[in-house]
Amino acid sequence: MRIFVYGSLRRKQGNSHWMTNAQWLGDFVVENHRLYSLGHYPGAVPGEGSVMGEVYRIDAATLGELDALRTAGGEYKRQLIQTPYGSAWMYVYQRSVEGKVFIESGNWLDRDQYQK
Repeated sequence: MRIFVYGSLRRKQGNSHWMTNAQWLGDFVVENHRLYSLGHYPGAVPGEGSVMGEVYRIDAATLGELDALRTAGGEYKRQLIQTPYGSAWMYVYQRSVEGKVFIESGNWLDRDQYQK
């Protein structure tokens, strides 16, 4: 199975160690989503814009660990998207983004230039 990651799970980011057993397939941009900074990590929500990230091949054990990390407390919900590498899971933020910093570029790596 595949997963699209756009924030702290990306290469050289704070939670990239969760992807140790994953196979990087390539970069990808998801359309019709907006990226927000939630502090130390981002949230993507449906809307006008795009989100840049990476697609990985992962095993069921890794998906289970990521689900425990991301879906606990209902903060994110997994959604299936289409990529050039095949269908992939993406974690979509489920809470309000009111008052959160919008990352216009859609790239979490650019977050510092959007902070208030």
